[in-house]
Amino acid sequence: MRDHNQVVKRSLNDAVMNSNGIAAGTGSPGSDSNQLDYPWGIFVDVNLDLYVADSRNDRVQLFQSGESNGITVAGSTSRYPTITLNRPSGMILDAEKYLFIVDRGNNRIVGSGLNGFRCLVGCYGQGSQSNQMSVPSSLSFDGFGNMFVVDDRNIRIQKFLLMKDSFGKLKKS
Repeated sequence: MRDHNQVVKRSLNDAVMNSNGIAAGTGSPGSDSNQLDYPWGIFVDVNLDLYVADSRNDRVQLFQSGESNGITVAGSTSRYPTITLNRPSGMILDAEKYLFIVDRGNNRIVGSGLNGFRCLVGCYGQGSQSNQMSVPSSLSFDGFGNMFVVDDRNIRIQKFLLMKDSFGKLKKS
């Protein structure tokens, strides 16, 4: 609920479907650990931990299961800042706990690694070339590790092939 600065959860076992619980955010915009400002995308891992692209705070927040205070895991205010984000809009955590983030305002995809975050796609500025994007909004992976990115202003979905010889290297297909 971007405009309400919250992420809500609902049980699929609830027959009435009217009992929403707050998963993150207070309902008021802010940058405290329990607040969000225009949350754009979410990801829930196998431990039911919630990752939120806290767009207007230029960060990704991790809300561990049952916790109302988040931990900044990406962005300039994180504990170990290695990347500055601008309006993140989505993220995915892979099976090896590497985080991939749509850095919407910087027109790129960044990924975590052993030495922090680095740019993976769109590293040379906004545009319409095959190695550029213009206002990406979301990403996904297929079963082979290929990445698909919704590239909004270019009105396309780009596919990047995983190169097996090195972590995080992608090639435009």
